Amino acid sequence: MNKYLLYPGCSMDSSAKAYMESLNSIVEPLDLHLEEIEDWNCCGATEYLGINLIPAYSLIARNLALAAKQTSDTRTVVAPCSACYLNLAKADYYMQERPTLGAKVNEALAAGGLEYKAGTLDVRHLIDVLVYDVGLDAIRKAVIHPLSGLKVVPYMGCMLPRPDYQHRWSDHEHPTELDDLLRALGADVIDYPLTTSCCGGHMTQIGPETAFELIHRLVSDADERGAQMMVTVCPMCQMNIDAYQNEMNHFFGTNFHMPILFFTQLMGLAFGRKPNEVGIGVELVSARNALAHIGVEVPVTEEPAAPRKKDEGLPMPRRWTKHEGKKEAVK
Repeated sequence: MNKYLLYPGCSMDSSAKAYMESLNSIVEPLDLHLEEIEDWNCCGATEYLGINLIPAYSLIARNLALAAKQTSDTRTVVAPCSACYLNLAKADYYMQERPTLGAKVNEALAAGGLEYKAGTLDVRHLIDVLVYDVGLDAIRKAVIHPLSGLKVVPYMGCMLPRPDYQHRWSDHEHPTELDDLLRALGADVIDYPLTTSCCGGHMTQIGPETAFELIHRLVSDADERGAQMMVTVCPMCQMNIDAYQNEMNHFFGTNFHMPILFFTQLMGLAFGRKPNEVGIGVELVSARNALAHIGVEVPVTEEPAAPRKKDEGLPMPRRWTKHEGKKEAVK
């Protein structure tokens, strides 16, 4: 049995719930045991490190301290989210490389009765563990429904393969791990030079025009190459390309319909799970037509929820129209 400590991160219970559901569906066939870190907290995503360095690293390192303290048969922490993985790996690395930083972080942790000795844990992303520990042969053996005929492009995103503190990836610009895993499932993998290009991150809220340019570049290239689907390892990438594809289409006057799923969702399907068991059907850009090519029937979901009646919660995206030179609120 492959045992690991799991740092799920905030998105796995919200915007990337399908990621968590599909991950849970593949652990048994692969004899994978994931022990969740007790009392974990948000890693701060990307912005906090640019605001206040010591509190930001202390927030991240608290999770490492808790993991190191937790009684377990493993010292390896697995993060499915690319941002979480990068933050945890970065904190561990810089606490070793910069002793003054490490001392200040531990001073902050001491207020909560914690301490973390940098280098104690091994921080890894989920796909790294699946490819190099579980192994592609074991993944092939678990395949019941090969994805033959499904044309996909592998989209790793920009945060995962670089900076590569522990030299884990095959290549920083064109890593092959996701390609190899999708081929092990039987999918027809299309060469995708933009696999590590940025999706825009939170630029959808800060500078929508820039975000739409980046999303358009990714989707249009995948479409030109004949892809029926984009496959990712990152909750932020999935959310941006799925949730803002309609806005991007409106901005450019295009009509792309490119579904983007998590690689674990395709693993679940290949292992014989039903679409609803791996979170398929809740994506905004439906994967129904793409999956029909391999005989997977996705049930029609319920009608989407009614719009908010009150102007509360997170700000809704604005609709930008490039060819009309104006913007309007999304209705």
